[in-house]
Amino acid sequence: MTVCDIALLGGFAVRVDGRSVPDHQWRHTRAAELVKMLALADRRRMNREQVIDQLWPDLDPAAGAANLRKAMHFARRALGSPDAIDSRSEMIALFPNGTVVVDAEVFETGARRALAARAGYGVADSYAGDLLPEDRYASWAEEPRDRLRALRLELLRSAGLWQRVLAIDPTDEQAHRGLMRSALEAGDRAAVVRQFELLRRHLRADLGVGPDRTSIELYEKALAMGTATTAPTARELTQSLLARALVQLNSGDHDACERTAQRARSLAIESGLGREMGEASAVLGILANMRGGWPELFRAEFADSVRRDPELAGHVLDAHLCLAEFSLYSAAGHEWIGEYAESLRSTAQTADSIPGRAMAELLLGESALFSARLGEARSRLAAAAALYEHGGTVSGHVLSRLRLAEAMLASGERSAAVGELKGILPLAEKGWLEPHLVVRTYAILVEAAGAGPSAVRQVERADRALVGRNVCPPCSLGYLVAAAKAFANTGHHDQARRRLTDAERLAGMWPGGAWQAAVWEARGALRRAAGDAERAHSFYLEAADRFDEVGRPLDRDRCRSQAASVTIPE
Repeated sequence: MTVCDIALLGGFAVRVDGRSVPDHQWRHTRAAELVKMLALADRRRMNREQVIDQLWPDLDPAAGAANLRKAMHFARRALGSPDAIDSRSEMIALFPNGTVVVDAEVFETGARRALAARAGYGVADSYAGDLLPEDRYASWAEEPRDRLRALRLELLRSAGLWQRVLAIDPTDEQAHRGLMRSALEAGDRAAVVRQFELLRRHLRADLGVGPDRTSIELYEKALAMGTATTAPTARELTQSLLARALVQLNSGDHDACERTAQRARSLAIESGLGREMGEASAVLGILANMRGGWPELFRAEFADSVRRDPELAGHVLDAHLCLAEFSLYSAAGHEWIGEYAESLRSTAQTADSIPGRAMAELLLGESALFSARLGEARSRLAAAAALYEHGGTVSGHVLSRLRLAEAMLASGERSAAVGELKGILPLAEKGWLEPHLVVRTYAILVEAAGAGPSAVRQVERADRALVGRNVCPPCSLGYLVAAAKAFANTGHHDQARRRLTDAERLAGMWPGGAWQAAVWEARGALRRAAGDAERAHSFYLEAADRFDEVGRPLDRDRCRSQAASVTIPE
């Protein structure tokens, strides 16, 4: 009886009766994918139509069946036996008369037994790596990959291996809390404080996310352990207030959130804690945006900060930068924000605030960019970047240069734009606004890569770089749309649909504005790639109309041009 050992964890490898199948035998990709799918399937068999639908979703049944026959032929050749793939019925089976051992199944069975017996350490170590990393974009591998990854984390949690959990998921609050409890039981106040600060940094106040009540209570117990020489510092008290404000924000207790965040902001200002003051401003900004009063809050905070201390102004600007960008994407937002920026510039000039002048130039430059005034945009954005660099504000400097790269791209200077983006990516990764800026940098890099395979390679690089990072959801919309178009234009329809679905979900949270228009453009690209010319033409025109409504002529004209290039059969 034939014995086939298949490795899927950490990479694909096959042995048949102890003989390794060389990698070159799998040069026919679909043959390898067929074997992988069957290895993951229940009892190593799948319905013929299900296989075709997974591997060739956009082909008609006859073409899909022909491709399947070809894939089975090359799979049998690689496995060294005509009996390796049985297809005599509607079910396709892998070595139906032999024994197939799959490492992923062995791990899963052992893991579930270990969890039931509360003995997960050894099994966790048998996890050789994520399932089929080479098939990162295969939809049929997603569910088992996520399931096995979650199972490994569950094993590590059950064994209390919190540091190893955090190495995989730095935002896992249960792991942070486990380490905090251990330190608290050992009387190590400093370790609890450090772990709580680490948790806060990963969860991000500017994204409206913070520790839960249980974590806060552990932290406050540690603070209460203070003696005359280790009494809670102003920073520790401020961080406790900020964490509570976020709990109140997310539980809907907005009045309490406002009071708590205001206390945190006042304490931070009194103690010269710029970062904590900025975080408190971010919470207040999120709350004000929910209430429809963000512009007024920002104007007041900006005027207050430039009057108090120019350094504080930089932290206020960081705190509100994403909300300003959010406003730019609303319906015709760049029109009103241009007037708003002029007012800010006047205030900044009166107070001689470099960060304030920089932000005013940035907003005016963005308004000019979206209105297709490219010369003015480049001038203002370059001025903003120089002012931010002079003032030592990394996030504003990066965002100014990001927009400058977009202006270069709009002017047809693709290589110059790519050079600018590659130069600022290391800065984006180090700044406080990294969850916002890194994903936006990759979005423009994908757009700059064009419509061919190089765009997909750029998406793959970006995906690897974004693993384990906090990413601002609104800021990720541009990346999702760019990735969807890149995959659609290269025939990766399934991946294009997945990215588009994610973009649609996020765009649905903010009706109107440029985000909705961008999603319609991606829909047009996908329909065009699928051969549905009539709907592609219609979707491109819908995108153009929506871009026109929000005053984005460059985007409008691009979509109209794409609609005109679609040939509709008579």
